[in-house]
Amino acid sequence: MKDLLQKYEAKEPEIIFNWKDPETEAEGWTVINSLRGGAAGGGTRMRQGLDMNEVLSLAKTMEIKFTVSGPPIGGAKSGINFDPNDPRKKGVLERWYKAVSPLLKSYYGTGGDLNVDEIHEVIPITEESGVWHPQEGVFSGHFKPTDADKINRIGQLRQGVIKVLENPNFSPSVARKYTVADMITGYGVAEAVKQYYSIYGGTVEGKRAIVQGFGNVGSAAAFYLSQMGAKIVGIIDISGGLINKDGFTFEEITELFLSKKGNKLQADNLIPFEDMKEKIWSLETEIFAPCAASRLITKAQIDEMISTGLEVISCGANVPFADKEIFFGPIMEHTDSKVSLIPDFISNCGMARVFAYFMERKVQMTDEAIFNDTSQTIETALRKVHEKNKSKTGISNTAFEIALSQLV
Repeated sequence: MKDLLQKYEAKEPEIIFNWKDPETEAEGWTVINSLRGGAAGGGTRMRQGLDMNEVLSLAKTMEIKFTVSGPPIGGAKSGINFDPNDPRKKGVLERWYKAVSPLLKSYYGTGGDLNVDEIHEVIPITEESGVWHPQEGVFSGHFKPTDADKINRIGQLRQGVIKVLENPNFSPSVARKYTVADMITGYGVAEAVKQYYSIYGGTVEGKRAIVQGFGNVGSAAAFYLSQMGAKIVGIIDISGGLINKDGFTFEEITELFLSKKGNKLQADNLIPFEDMKEKIWSLETEIFAPCAASRLITKAQIDEMISTGLEVISCGANVPFADKEIFFGPIMEHTDSKVSLIPDFISNCGMARVFAYFMERKVQMTDEAIFNDTSQTIETALRKVHEKNKSKTGISNTAFEIALSQLV
């Protein structure tokens, strides 16, 4: 696996598109690792301090993710170095998508990512730039459909991603009109835990869980884990955190989901972040779902959780460990050798899988069909790992080997 990884990391990306905004200090990059299968896909993120190397590592991560989620295309990513809270953000995005629109028409598909919203920003702004849909390039480059087929499938994709959830099993509140895009990634993170126990033995029910991050992914993961019968004992995000050693009830978790402000946890009894940072890792827990930013988790935090009974980690964040390496750094390797570590490209593949599902010819548009498709995709990936390695450790190592053997 290490040899394959070295070759994969060392391979130069096929395309690097660099843009400097004429009206602000914003700078952006689209990195296309390869045009495998004639196209590449990956979302658009924005944050202050972002650089080209971050975009490159995410593009390579996407390519690995597509070996699980499909379609079999290359990985890409777009990133803009700019403060997302700046009032000039909309103008920056408009000029960015105008500049990158020839790629989006031909062979690159994008979506939302950190600080860039799929439904309210990516779709309307790319449309203004003459792009039928932000995934149009994947249709053009990979599927090569007729114009009529392209229109039909883009219509299906457009409807599907913003579909309002009607089934209360998948939505914390049908009245609030949550969409597939709001919930699917967190669903996959929780579902990976459920599938892990069903394949490797045991049950998610009654297991204690810690969730890091309470944005779209973390709050949805907490909702679905709690619905499955797991006991959420700790939640930490940038605004602070909450601890309940007996586990919050499903009703309490649902209420926390519904009362969050944007991507932040809200509660009257929030423990300050600095205090939470000291307390949370020593809670007795079997499940850990890191769903905050990349590269936060330290070896000391992992070891503390292992000492209290940690069994499985399901990654909601891409590369959650504080390693400088693109993928398999020493902290990740250490964790993988001690506990069951489900890698990000399996556990958080929900949105990529939804795109792939709606790109297929006529598919069912029910909540059950869409969510079950993601569940089956994650189950298939974990069963392939289990066939090759029955051990509860080395899961990520084996998963990388399976993925990289398709790419190198």
